Amino acid sequence: MELFHVSGKLSGMTRAPGVVATNGRMRFWLDGHLIELEHVDPTRTVLQFLREDLCRKGTKEGCAEGDCGACMVVLAELDGQGERLVVSAVNSCIQFLPTLDGKELITVESLTADGAGLHPVQQAMVECHGSQCGFCTPGIVMSLFALYKNQQRPSRRDIDDALAGNLCRCTGYRPIVAAASAMYDIQVSADDWLRRPGEIAQGCEDRVKRLRELERRDSLALESGGRRFFAPRTLDELVHLVAEHPDATLLAGGTDVALWVTKQHAQLDTLIHLGAVQGLADVRVLDGRIEIGAAATLELAAPVILAHHPLLHEVLRRFASPPIRNVATLAGNIANGSPVGDLIPVLMAADASLVLRSTGGARELPLDSFYDAPRDQRLARGEFIERIHFPLARRGAALRCYKVSKRYDQDIAAVCVAVLLELDAGHVCSIRIAFGGMAAAVRRAPSCEAALIGQTWDAPTVERAMAVVPRDFEPITDLRGTAAYRMRTAQNLLWRLYLETQGELGESIHAYGRHD
Repeated sequence: MELFHVSGKLSGMTRAPGVVATNGRMRFWLDGHLIELEHVDPTRTVLQFLREDLCRKGTKEGCAEGDCGACMVVLAELDGQGERLVVSAVNSCIQFLPTLDGKELITVESLTADGAGLHPVQQAMVECHGSQCGFCTPGIVMSLFALYKNQQRPSRRDIDDALAGNLCRCTGYRPIVAAASAMYDIQVSADDWLRRPGEIAQGCEDRVKRLRELERRDSLALESGGRRFFAPRTLDELVHLVAEHPDATLLAGGTDVALWVTKQHAQLDTLIHLGAVQGLADVRVLDGRIEIGAAATLELAAPVILAHHPLLHEVLRRFASPPIRNVATLAGNIANGSPVGDLIPVLMAADASLVLRSTGGARELPLDSFYDAPRDQRLARGEFIERIHFPLARRGAALRCYKVSKRYDQDIAAVCVAVLLELDAGHVCSIRIAFGGMAAAVRRAPSCEAALIGQTWDAPTVERAMAVVPRDFEPITDLRGTAAYRMRTAQNLLWRLYLETQGELGESIHAYGRHD
């Protein structure tokens, strides 16, 4: 990688010899300096750039897969309308460097770059004894900084959620949670955007202006060592790029793709990034459905989904962690096709469909017809997921989802079940049931559905449906659970559904062990 221009001076910059010619350059802001890079390895991570090129050692590498939070940084970017800042914590270990184009990067060193002393978040961590060995501390500070900039007075549950992506093995979380509350009470003298809680503060307007200056009118194309990165701006450009490079890896949030590189050491020759395509990050309600673009993050889509399907609050909150939700996409979850993907059962039970796009135009395919085999989708060569159609709930129908895992936060499900149930006068008018973790791919349960449809919604009916679940699935045994455990859990979750519809359960799973 070659750094060919920095507005101002930052220490630790290096030039790599022997780079090939490129036809583009990426730009982003760091501590008030405009960083412009060319010859960027498409799969070089932000963490590698910070530690190896800038010698910024505050950002740590722990897991290299987005689980521990030691590598946390914060990104500031413009919203879809270009009017306001969106401030998000992300895992730099799985964020590819070219995706910073047009954004502002904030690291733990940035918080004291003005020379005004410790940031209120850092000062609160000191005063509340929130650090011990210190390895995880910079990442925790950055997660709390994102909270500090997004909320004025968070609840305990908000604090718990903000820290769900950070693991600490020494201190325990009580003093860290105390610091999260105390950081708002620390007086600041500098009237600087970084040091003021909430979005609106002096310096916010300047940042919006600077980011507008970086907005592209053309597509970004980078090359290094024969490996290429494309970030098209329009859907037509994306369609033709995918047709021209049908073996390219499509990159949305990268929370799965990045692990192919950091864990499997895969060599990805061509990446096509969806994040800059105009309109592809849109989430809208139209014609009785929610339309979710392939580049829309879960954090952006979740509020719209919850407005129409409020019973999904738990599974959406438990999807990975905030830094993952800030970049992960529903389309990526579907394209990955994991048999334990949290949201595929939800979408399948809701009768979601996919809009698939290629040079031949668009076609719509029901999600439950998308998978031929594990991670084997019905995509033609040169075709990609453009958007997801998520139907709104019909009157009298409710969409529910239950996830069972070893940890509450940021864990992969052993079993996940989603059910769309419609009752009329105590009878089952319609029902769709989809299970994750029970087979080599997420699948519906046809025998179980058949045992319920048209029947009285009562205990004997539900017990009969539970008894036929083994006709639909032969689960495996792995580190998350035995086949017997999975089967019994799947059956019990149907019983839980029945009890909830009867009003016999007063406390949700989400409330257990959590604090308001």
